[in-house]
Amino acid sequence: MKISTKGRYALRMIVDLAVHHDEGYNSLKDIAERENISKKYLEQIVPMLNKSGVLRTNRGNKGGYILAVSPDKITVADILIATEGSLAPVACLDYEPNECPRVNECSTLYVWEGLYKVVREYLGGITVKDIIDRISSGDDYCI
Repeated sequence: MKISTKGRYALRMIVDLAVHHDEGYNSLKDIAERENISKKYLEQIVPMLNKSGVLRTNRGNKGGYILAVSPDKITVADILIATEGSLAPVACLDYEPNECPRVNECSTLYVWEGLYKVVREYLGGITVKDIIDRISSGDDYCI
């Protein structure tokens, strides 16, 4: 499984907004400059994050973006699912129940189910607050 630039940048954007939460609404221009990400690219990510409910938008002179949810309630999995669509390593695990015609005779299904479970548990166990806490402690952290 490979996380796209879209997923990585979305996570960086959310972490940035959490770090700068006390400043109120942040413009995309400011976020783009702080994170060294193209503003145009962030414009493509914003609708996905809005739809997922983690981002709040305000238009106008003092407009911009702010987290709609507390950083301790947003997981890395939430962000990646919003931008990547799924964390499933194989297509047959995208839906529950698994409707693959080979589900009952697939000798490797347990491998993919196990991988999917580990990925979901790991990414679902890391919150944006955890990332910020790690940054604050001085540990190197790269997304």
